[in-house]
Amino acid sequence: MLTLEGGSLETENLQRPSISNSFNQVHQEGRIALMPFLMAGDPDLETSFDVIVNLQKEGADMVELGIPYSDPLADGPVIQAAAARSLKVGTTPMKVLDMLKKFRERINIPVILFTYSNPLLSFGIEAFCEEASEAGASGLVVPDLPLEEAEKLSPIAARNGIDLVLLVAPTTPKERMKRIAETSKGFTYLVSVTGVTGERNAIEGRVQFLVENLKESSPVPVAVGFGISDSNQIAKVRRWGADGAIVGSALVKRISLATKGNEADEAGRFCRELRKATGHL
Repeated sequence: MLTLEGGSLETENLQRPSISNSFNQVHQEGRIALMPFLMAGDPDLETSFDVIVNLQKEGADMVELGIPYSDPLADGPVIQAAAARSLKVGTTPMKVLDMLKKFRERINIPVILFTYSNPLLSFGIEAFCEEASEAGASGLVVPDLPLEEAEKLSPIAARNGIDLVLLVAPTTPKERMKRIAETSKGFTYLVSVTGVTGERNAIEGRVQFLVENLKESSPVPVAVGFGISDSNQIAKVRRWGADGAIVGSALVKRISLATKGNEADEAGRFCRELRKATGHL
């Protein structure tokens, strides 16, 4: 089990885009947040940065940035393959953070890091949060982190200006769901399907019920992910009351199929297409 120990020193809280402010802006505009996911280092870190810039340009409200890991239990085949390609070219957590540090002045939307418990342990919990803070990260998602350990990690992340975002699955018991929603910072990540990430042809109707339950449990926004693949599905979760839609495998697949040098342009085109479904005219 992951064991966390908090340090006593607070790092300087550098200026960074706020997840809460981004959701507030989205609400004022009468739409939901578009939150694309990409795998850092696929095909390389320079391209990943170009993709982030194009997503930002084409209307992404936040970006979820995956740090590659060799045993990604929550990821489906598309994102697993992307992680494998990234690891093959030598991507490491530190290289991802260095990339963000180098270009952070050009990123004005929140970047939410997605990683697993083992890489955090290997890096060092306190050290990772400090480095992620210096890199300008606004949030952190750790899908295999138990709630009990998340309650220990959350204040460490918060001291470094980072929101620890927790996940709720369709199989999560109602009382535990409420506790997760109360603990999650920035937003609650609602997994729309039972299983791993991946494109889906349809979203299960019970997602609407889950969104409603979460919004009754906590004032933090609810973003739906795992299986959101196209504009129709974004429009559907918007009608169901979600505050954000996370699109991962569909974007990662487009990036992987783009011709070399055109990955960022393809990502931007897809983002522009999805943005229309968020309610923004």
